Amino acid sequence: MLSTWMQHLANGISLGSLYALIAIGYTMVYGILRLINFAHGDIFMMSAYFAFFGITIFHVPWYIAIILVVVCTVILGSLVEKAAYRPLRDAPKSSILISAIGVSFFLENLATFLFSGKPKAFPEFPAMTTPIAIGGVSIQPLMIVVPVVTILILIGLILIINKTKLGMAMRAVSKDHEIAKVMGIEINKVIGATFAIGSGLAAIGAILWGMKYPQVQPMMGVMPGLKCFIAAVIGGIGNVKGAVIGGFILGLVEVLLVACFSSLTGYRDAIAFVLLIIILLVRPSGLMGEKVIEKV
Repeated sequence: MLSTWMQHLANGISLGSLYALIAIGYTMVYGILRLINFAHGDIFMMSAYFAFFGITIFHVPWYIAIILVVVCTVILGSLVEKAAYRPLRDAPKSSILISAIGVSFFLENLATFLFSGKPKAFPEFPAMTTPIAIGGVSIQPLMIVVPVVTILILIGLILIINKTKLGMAMRAVSKDHEIAKVMGIEINKVIGATFAIGSGLAAIGAILWGMKYPQVQPMMGVMPGLKCFIAAVIGGIGNVKGAVIGGFILGLVEVLLVACFSSLTGYRDAIAFVLLIIILLVRPSGLMGEKVIEKV
């Protein structure tokens, strides 16, 4: 009985780590632009295709393919920011939101046109997916690697945000664009860097996700994208540490609830939305979000 619960706990932590890794990209962009980048899940999807073609078609070694996928995804994210968001920098928020949704549909349809809608098998990486029995619990090395990578990335981002000039500029831009501009901060460069970092995280998340769920198709970013957005909201969207905490909470709740109530298996995806509603009713700003007081 204990080994069964430990197995569920390990699965929940592994899944939560993936949610957290992708949620960081959402929360970083929102923290700077106050914009929900709905195309983030589709950038994640394109990263999975980059990895698939690099490794399966062009036979690029794994260690080189990972670097190339991150670079290509950063370029894609930067192009999206320059083409779809930068021209609308001074437009109403609703216009930018519509643009984000348009980019999401564009990438999904582009992937369907270029790669077809037929699912493709993500390349296997036996060293990461071969189960190891530890105390009656079957653990894949990937289940250990994902949380470690997520925590290391979180630590790195906190150091960048708090200890570097770029991080200082990000914090300034997140508070007030106009004042930051007056102080000599190049807004476009800061926002571009934020999108590049977020896209790079989406690429790492896509590779790890593909190892865990080895199937690539044009709509694969929709549900993970929505769930990671929910994870960011749960933790307090705009807060990097909150996004990670929200991801872990969502992954654990999703796995443990299905383990406790097997009848909920068919409603697994709905659990995230129920949790979102509860959080919005109880604490709209999220677990680590700050309440904004508007002065009249």
